[in-house]
Amino acid sequence: MTTNSSTWKQVTRLTLSVPLQGTLYIGLLSLIVWTVFFTTYPPIHDKLHSLRHHTLTVGCH
Repeated sequence: MTTNSSTWKQVTRLTLSVPLQGTLYIGLLSLIVWTVFFTTYPPIHDKLHSLRHHTLTVGCH
């Protein structure tokens, strides 16, 4: 039982650490940016088509 308790404390400490939270936050933001600019999924692409053209950094066609 002591091993489970210490393991749980280590997992909790790691999960609540600032570097891990920062990494997860950056990963989530990267996924959102990729979805906005590079997806070919028609409903998302069609709604954000003009945004893609106005940024001048992402070619659409």
